Amino acid sequence: MSRKIQKLHYSDKILSILGEKTAISLPELRDSALGAQIAPKALSRDNYAITRSLKGLKEAGLIEQISSTQNEYARLTKEGKKKMHSLKLDSNTTLVNTTWDGFWRIILLDLPEERKSERESLRYLLKKAGFICLKNSTWISPFPFEHLFTNIKKDLGLTTEMMIIVTEFVDEDTKKFLFETFGK
Repeated sequence: MSRKIQKLHYSDKILSILGEKTAISLPELRDSALGAQIAPKALSRDNYAITRSLKGLKEAGLIEQISSTQNEYARLTKEGKKKMHSLKLDSNTTLVNTTWDGFWRIILLDLPEERKSERESLRYLLKKAGFICLKNSTWISPFPFEHLFTNIKKDLGLTTEMMIIVTEFVDEDTKKFLFETFGK
């Protein structure tokens, strides 16, 4: 594996590990990122790759390091949480059931112009999750991603800017359009 690909692999792995905890000590993070025991020769190379990945993530503003008297800790920043959520959507291991359960997930998104980059990131995530834009800021999907977007809403503090509705009631004309669109 090339160094660049190895660094990206560890960066994604680190973001995923940090996404599961509020903060984690750097030694514990290294151990988790390394996973199973590896040969001593490869260990120094992998430790170097992890160190470079941590530095790159910090410089990109995706993680921050916190020092205490006992240890150094890492945690995700707001931008890091966004990136981690997009990795979950890109991952082949997080496939959701595509059998329709009879409920529609509707997300209303209203972010002002000064938060344009957040709005664009959220639109990207909605598209990756299989949502379609019905009207300007109204997104709909039959796929059960409401929990992911509830977490995103909480993580980004979008208390009034994002509303999530799960319903089975849709008028007949809209239902026909949605069935055609999603092939249901």
